[in-house]
Amino acid sequence: MKRDAQATRQRILEAATAEFARYGIAGARIDRIAETSGSNKAMIYAYYHSKDQLFDAVFDALIVRNMDDVPVDVQDLAEYAARLFDQFQKYPEVSRIGAWDGLERGAVGMKIEAVIEANRHKVAEIRKAQEAGVLSATFPPNILLDLVIALTQTRPLLMDGSEQETDDAQRRQAIKDAVNALLRQ
Repeated sequence: MKRDAQATRQRILEAATAEFARYGIAGARIDRIAETSGSNKAMIYAYYHSKDQLFDAVFDALIVRNMDDVPVDVQDLAEYAARLFDQFQKYPEVSRIGAWDGLERGAVGMKIEAVIEANRHKVAEIRKAQEAGVLSATFPPNILLDLVIALTQTRPLLMDGSEQETDDAQRRQAIKDAVNALLRQ
């Protein structure tokens, strides 16, 4: 039986994405990733060299997918935020893996080339739109991008810490309204 290296890598990435999203970096187990992906530990280490490099590959793949699926739209930053919210609803592992990266590695994943390039592009587009008068320049472009992204990832909580039942359509609209309010400053 002929092996398909690309298909094997893809299965490993998919299994690793689920494992890291559920257990974080420290709690993830290469044995479980190997079993789920139908590969073995030696193959995973041959492709990715370490658990951290595998995590970086997962992080990179998620960023590339998000960039492709949800390109920044400076003409309608509120709708961009709403589409980003939709993406996070569709792929909740993105937020979870980002949180694990922040908690366990001090946001090292945010420093990989795919993330840097994605943010560099978005900040440059926002800066150009601000200079052209399309977007408010109240906030520096990098801060505005941070605020927009942060709004898309908020979770509704009640004062007692329990989760509030909120309709996704309501949350989506609230995010758009909040972005528009930021831009009116």
